[in-house]
Amino acid sequence: MIYSVQKHFIIKKILQKSSAFLLSLLLILSFSFSAFSQNELTGKLETINPSPSINDGVVVAKIEGGTPPYRYYWSNAATPIVADTCKGNTEGATISLKVIDANDQEANFEAVVGAESGGENLNAAFTPLVGAMATVLFFDPFAALGIYDPKIKVKEAKIKAPFAIDKTLTKITVKKWLVEDKTKVKKGDPIATVTSNKGDKEIQAQFDGTINIVLKDGMTVYDINQNKDVQDVLRTNGSVLGTISYDKEQVLLNPNGTPQTKSIPLVVFWLVLGAIYFTFKMNFINLRGFKHAIDLVSGKFDDPNHDHGEVSHFQALTTALSATVGLGNIASVAIAISIGGPGATFWMITAGLLGMSSKFVECTLGVKYRIIDKEGTVFGGPMYYLSQGLEKKNLGILGKVLAVIFAVLCVGGSFGGGNMFQVNQAFDQLQGQIPALVGNGVWFGVGFAMLVGVVIIGGIKSIAKVTDKIVPFMCGIYVLAALTVILLNITAVGDAISLIFNGAFNAEAAAGGFIGVLIQGFRRAAFSNEAGVGSASIAHSAAKTDEPVSEGIVALLEPFIDTVVVCTMTALVIIFTGEYANQEGLSGAILTSKAFGKSIPWFPYVLTVAIVLFAFSTMVSWSYYGERAWAYLFGQSKIASLVYKAIFLIFVVIGASIELGAVVDFSDMMILGMAFPNILGLILLSPEVRKDLKEYFRKIKSGEIKRFK
Repeated sequence: MIYSVQKHFIIKKILQKSSAFLLSLLLILSFSFSAFSQNELTGKLETINPSPSINDGVVVAKIEGGTPPYRYYWSNAATPIVADTCKGNTEGATISLKVIDANDQEANFEAVVGAESGGENLNAAFTPLVGAMATVLFFDPFAALGIYDPKIKVKEAKIKAPFAIDKTLTKITVKKWLVEDKTKVKKGDPIATVTSNKGDKEIQAQFDGTINIVLKDGMTVYDINQNKDVQDVLRTNGSVLGTISYDKEQVLLNPNGTPQTKSIPLVVFWLVLGAIYFTFKMNFINLRGFKHAIDLVSGKFDDPNHDHGEVSHFQALTTALSATVGLGNIASVAIAISIGGPGATFWMITAGLLGMSSKFVECTLGVKYRIIDKEGTVFGGPMYYLSQGLEKKNLGILGKVLAVIFAVLCVGGSFGGGNMFQVNQAFDQLQGQIPALVGNGVWFGVGFAMLVGVVIIGGIKSIAKVTDKIVPFMCGIYVLAALTVILLNITAVGDAISLIFNGAFNAEAAAGGFIGVLIQGFRRAAFSNEAGVGSASIAHSAAKTDEPVSEGIVALLEPFIDTVVVCTMTALVIIFTGEYANQEGLSGAILTSKAFGKSIPWFPYVLTVAIVLFAFSTMVSWSYYGERAWAYLFGQSKIASLVYKAIFLIFVVIGASIELGAVVDFSDMMILGMAFPNILGLILLSPEVRKDLKEYFRKIKSGEIKRFK
């Protein structure tokens, strides 16, 4: 009995202790799990679509747990690592984010800002198409083969004045350097004090390295009333106080932490390769044919009785020029210089001179293989010399495939880059000057479509009558204004030339170095004058001549006028006025307008008119290009022509009514894509062009081709 009682007592004690142990263990596990849960990095992404406008989606990261501070690595390269909010996203596209806390714990998130408006849905639909075409057109074969490292590396960082952040600062001077020249500093160290109209401000080192003082104590860093020309910018060193030299080269990073890169896009390489090849193949026709081109345009060799075609040499030239001289000369040049620096101007001129040879070859073939129907209407361009010319070389199937590809790309390009983009930019410029137009894009589009329709319904003869008046007028006004600005700043000519040549061969690493500046210049020239794209040969094929080579020689003037003259004038204005430093972060036409406005305060209004005229002339010319490509695909009937023109005019209204975004990007890439089938065909047909060129000059020398004036 006693034994039984003791046994029950012992078991009871064991159970009590076990319960206490289990309870303690449970509490410990619960606490550990809770602590673990609290330290686990979690969160979510919230999306905001603030308006019907495209590319303004907002994504906000709501992060919990982990150990702050957090680093935010957004897929949007423009969003800083410290930002928990990502703005400017494309609606309908996926935005990704990787968050890393202080203990290097990671968490990955994805979100999509929903597309709501019609413009947003259209933009979202074309965005992946743009990405697919960009993968091909801007593929860098040299980087892929490991020939060079595309990452931009820098040996030093600039110490900039704080006006770039605070735009209310109007004057900044160096009050005192807090360190000696050539001193080693670490990130966060105080290095200088600057004084401004808003008081003193301390500047800290943003990187580890060695200080190199440029502007000494008391010197002006920035003065809104002083920085008016290139000499002022040079004197203040572009508002750079000094530099910090790295112990070894550092990769230049985007705000989101990804490396900045330079590239040699495949399409630019293809265009430049073709231009160099044709320059040597045709024995530098771009130089030796220049004077003869002037004689041809002036009508000295025009035979009033026997030449077949629809328009004169001059009208064919102005029609083709009207399609290239335009927004590219105003906006693209500013982009090239703001990214690549003044040195990009040198390479832009070089590319323009080389492009003259490409224009000669394609426009010679355009006339040689054109078709003239019984009514005298001309059908010509790459579609015809690719299909017929290559068939003569027993490459008929290849020729037809290349011709169809070209025609499809040309039609698509005519609706977008040659139409919607032009009217869209024209409306944007006008509504900026005339507030009453805001919100009335549809009616502006209807009115513009009526004006375009009046011209294009009449065909190439009607188009030529308009372009041979608008183009000389536009170019004359623009060049005259540019020369005025240059003359007003003529004392800066030596500094400007020095900047161009030094920048061309000794470019800063941050601009991509020598390769980066060269590509910027070539890229903008190629996109502007379209030499090698093939579009101009469609207009030149309608010229009144029985000698194809003569029209090719006339055509080589296009890249000279478009790039060597007009683009260079824009570049010089931006450099001479000191705006190449782009201290306010402006882009495109706004930067060009500001540069002109410094010397001619009322010129921005003239520039607005010029942009509208540029847009109009570009549209009427591209309507002809697209209509001829359409005729190749669907037949040369009047009904087919009217169907195309009706569609073209509908796109005019659409272009003025909506934000375009990826739609025009896709169309622009179609225009660039035209270079691939065109240049391949030109290379294969170049031997016969070389032979025709020799025969043409023999006839000139022998007197078989007569001079009539």
